[in-house]
Amino acid sequence: MTEKEKMLNEMMYDANYDTELMEERTKCKELCQTYNNLPIGDSAGRSRMIKQILGKTGENVNIEPMFWCDYGWNIEVGENFYANHGLVILDGGKVTFGDNVFIAPSCGFHTAGHPIDFERRNEGIEYAYPITVGSNVWIGAGVQVMPGVTIGSNVVIGGGSVVVKDIPDDSVAVGNPCKVIRKITKEDQKKDWSRK
Repeated sequence: MTEKEKMLNEMMYDANYDTELMEERTKCKELCQTYNNLPIGDSAGRSRMIKQILGKTGENVNIEPMFWCDYGWNIEVGENFYANHGLVILDGGKVTFGDNVFIAPSCGFHTAGHPIDFERRNEGIEYAYPITVGSNVWIGAGVQVMPGVTIGSNVVIGGGSVVVKDIPDDSVAVGNPCKVIRKITKEDQKKDWSRK
């Protein structure tokens, strides 16, 4: 079994020294570098390029620079996906986003983790567990999502949260570690968010 096959099967694998994975990451980061240096006004070029980087996308996808990922082909985003500046996706494990996902600046989705013992960690051994984000989700600024987490649909994750456990549908969740603080209700549709 190759190191890539181990990675995709949620097994421990050699992330740092395997030639195949190193070459794939280099190729992807070169594409990200090109994407990040496109003129901001070149929306058609940015749209074409992001669809070249990511494995699967909806028609309407907008990711502001700087954007970085490890492989790209292991990321799927739905329709009406928007990510503000500073998005990082470590996609050794599959990362899937539903429709109408909005991500604020400086967020990270990290499928990769390392053994606690330093001996294997120093050898470049890691694991990668998938991350899934449902539809109609708003991720606040500075949120970090850890390996193996599922965030349901119709969810708001408060800024600065570190998501280490699954978050159910229709929830507002915040904190480090991120916890559900309440359900989203019909009353939320009536709130006027204007500052008076």
